[in-house]
Amino acid sequence: MPLPEPCPDLTALDILVSVGELGSISAAARAHQVSQPAASMRLRSLEGLLGLQLLERAHAGARLTSAGEATAEWAATVLGDMRTLIAGTTALRSDERSNLRVASSFTVAEYLVPAWLQQLASVAPDVTVSLVVGNTATVNRRVLDAAVDFGFIEGARPPASVRSRDIVDDELVIVVGNRHPWARRRHPLTPTELAAAPILLREQGSGTRDTLTAAMADQGLSVQTLMELGSTTAIKSAVAAGTGPSVLSRLAVESELETGQLVTVPVAGLRLDRTLRAIWRRDHALTAPARRLLAIAVGRADTT
Repeated sequence: MPLPEPCPDLTALDILVSVGELGSISAAARAHQVSQPAASMRLRSLEGLLGLQLLERAHAGARLTSAGEATAEWAATVLGDMRTLIAGTTALRSDERSNLRVASSFTVAEYLVPAWLQQLASVAPDVTVSLVVGNTATVNRRVLDAAVDFGFIEGARPPASVRSRDIVDDELVIVVGNRHPWARRRHPLTPTELAAAPILLREQGSGTRDTLTAAMADQGLSVQTLMELGSTTAIKSAVAAGTGPSVLSRLAVESELETGQLVTVPVAGLRLDRTLRAIWRRDHALTAPARRLLAIAVGRADTT
């Protein structure tokens, strides 16, 4: 139900309460650091708005009428609630200025988040960011547990219980070291050939691994694991050393492809594209710093 218009002036109500406590308009004016004429004008305006005589004025001071006493009692409750509201929103504003908790999957954290955080620091230097890095399953869990404000994930669709925003499309590529036999192939691999070759993979719960597994399952095939490694950097080093092939984000191998340390191997008929996303709980509104970082991420994605 909307408030009736016009509403009483909160400052006038505050002065009225002070008159009742201090016994005069002049004392109330001093307490509120305004002149006595200004205080008197506010009180008369309040009486006119309410259509009630709130004060009995005399040379010795002023006292509240019975209507004034009732009004002052109600006003004290309103003013107390307003002080609570102001204190609470001030605390929220202070917290939003200073703290941002983010979880990110490895690929996003290593190759995109640093530039986003640098841009955030340039426009919001008061924000302190706490970044937790893990695989996509870990990020999903942290968001659902409200351990972070929001997260960045890769790979499969996010859980139904979160809201999400697409950030950028990403492509996974099969890579080998430059001395691997596949590096000299003139024709793409078939999915069957890929399924027959053990490859280096990230751990269970990795978005990269999940994307490859799902793409191969669509072909009625599965992936053989040569080795599980916990970081993209470790996998790149192992692949470059000739340990075996792997699947990685093109974002993660751009520099190695340029220098020739790694070589991409096409696979005919196998779709390895995916979307990198931001996620947050449906029942949690994004804080101001989270909204700002999300806007930066989306804006950066638009220029890649």
